[in-house]
Amino acid sequence: MTFQIGLLHELRRQLDVCRACHYCDGYCDVFPALQDLPTASNGDIVQLANLCHNCRGCFYSCQYASPHVFAVNLPAILAEARTDSWNELVWPAGSVRLFQMRGSAVALVLAGSVAMILVLIRAFVPSGGEGVYRFMSHALMVAIFAPAFLGPLMVVLLATRRYFRAVGADTMRVRHFAVALLWAARLDNLSGGQGQGCNFEDAGRFSGRRRFLHQMAVSGFALCFCATVAGTILHYGFGQTAPYGPTSLPKLLGITGGVLLSIGAGGLAQLKHHGDRRLGDARVWNGEMAFVLLLFLIAASGLALWGGAATVLAVWLLTLHLGAVLTFFVLMAYSKMIHGAFRFAALAVDAQRRSASA
Repeated sequence: MTFQIGLLHELRRQLDVCRACHYCDGYCDVFPALQDLPTASNGDIVQLANLCHNCRGCFYSCQYASPHVFAVNLPAILAEARTDSWNELVWPAGSVRLFQMRGSAVALVLAGSVAMILVLIRAFVPSGGEGVYRFMSHALMVAIFAPAFLGPLMVVLLATRRYFRAVGADTMRVRHFAVALLWAARLDNLSGGQGQGCNFEDAGRFSGRRRFLHQMAVSGFALCFCATVAGTILHYGFGQTAPYGPTSLPKLLGITGGVLLSIGAGGLAQLKHHGDRRLGDARVWNGEMAFVLLLFLIAASGLALWGGAATVLAVWLLTLHLGAVLTFFVLMAYSKMIHGAFRFAALAVDAQRRSASA
């Protein structure tokens, strides 16, 4: 893993100040991990950058932040290193930066996906089917979305493997991933260390809102995925074809997940809009905001499709929803979504190193 010389020099300078200070050791996992490092190699910087959840509490508490001559801004410098690590470790190298730095690129892919779905709906009108399947058959949906999901998923898995190699984590065990899963579910690194929350939206006020919205968005996304899995099992395992009734498992999971995801993603977009851009990687603000809004669009259009499936708007709602989902799949490895895989990997590596030093 390589960084620009200027960025690497500034990173190590700020990390040296933090290593000597110790004030923020209880804020999150970054600072205890930093204290365990005699020096910060490039791989160590990748690990610290992805372990950081950008809660920003350390900046607002730092006595060496600007206007002090040391001008420490660890959330911003780690955010830049985090973006660069995604950009180098995801294949093909450089592709992440295109979509991270340009929200317009995400919008362009969305527009193309919506247009493609509309063309397919008009070209391959099924002879039968109920609900939304009267516009597009189940077989055609599978033919489009299975490769669109599996291909980018493989890119994510390969990038995660490269991450472990970059940080020198060669002896990962199942127990390390189990611990990381627990930490990720609780979002301990957005708790402020004492459970009071972080300062993301307001320098003078601790709040658990960002942590809560993250959990809502992740839970909603997971429930939507489980709804798809449940529908697949019913279709291929039990011969029960869609559309499913309002009390069926796929429908209950999907509606609940859609509500949680829409609230979580919408709330995170609002926080991001009001947050201080100087405390993140300002280069990628537009791309990250576009990704959060894409998640909101997926959830909102899905709920609208559920409510309007029997109306004249159904075909347009279906086109919008499927176009948004296809965009998400295609950009899974190249949008902010990659942070989930890398952050989970960072937590697993941290669990491994803690167990080794215990």
